[in-house]
Amino acid sequence: MAKKAKEKVEEKPVIKKKKKTSEEITIEKRLIALYSLQQIDSQIDKIRIVRGELPLEVQDLEDEIVGLETRINNYKEETDSLKVQVADKENAMKESDTMIKKYEKQQMNVRNNREYDSLSKEIEFQSLEIQLNEKRIKETKFKLDTIKEEIDKSDEILTERKGDLAAKKAELDDIVADTKKEESDLIAKSEKNQDYIEDRLKTAYQRIRKNARNGLAVVQIERDACGGCFNKIPPQSQLDIRMHKKIIVCEYCGRILVDEEIGTLVNKDN
Repeated sequence: MAKKAKEKVEEKPVIKKKKKTSEEITIEKRLIALYSLQQIDSQIDKIRIVRGELPLEVQDLEDEIVGLETRINNYKEETDSLKVQVADKENAMKESDTMIKKYEKQQMNVRNNREYDSLSKEIEFQSLEIQLNEKRIKETKFKLDTIKEEIDKSDEILTERKGDLAAKKAELDDIVADTKKEESDLIAKSEKNQDYIEDRLKTAYQRIRKNARNGLAVVQIERDACGGCFNKIPPQSQLDIRMHKKIIVCEYCGRILVDEEIGTLVNKDN
């Protein structure tokens, strides 16, 4: 009897499981990495939605403050330059005045009318130079006053914007503090998952995410339809998706499609 039982065990056929090729395994791993990346990025999106428009408002205020500071610095540099011009013109006026006194003194000792007329012309020329410099100094000082008003206005706006920025940053910091660690961990996981995805596929993923209204680039099949646009997926395409032998995209919205098994594997790992 023992002999017969032994023979019976030996006669039992061995059923071998079909092994996946290295290429199929690689594609399956890519699909897992892609869906996992989508899940992580969606969580990051939710965290950032909570922050609303605050990061953009902070960035806009920072940019405006930099612009105001640059404008004020430019005004100050222009002010310094104009003050130098005023000083130069004032010095030129003093020189002209000195020359006039010199020529007037020389007129007292001229020997003929020709020398007297020549000195008179020099005095007239220097007098015109004084008048011209006086006019330019007046114009420059008016410009300096205008620039000072602009600096005062810009300083006032700058102070207000810095106050707004401090308030917005405090508000944003409070929100970020609650989610900072979670977001950092998710970003690290996202970067790690990207290492398993080739550049071409990664670029396609980012492009689809950017164009998708809800940021979904990789979706599961739900009730024989695309989980992104909800259009029906042909039976043959569904079969190909379940085989994990190639990457299939929705013919309507272009999203990458995965089956429930990929979702289960990702959720299990997470």
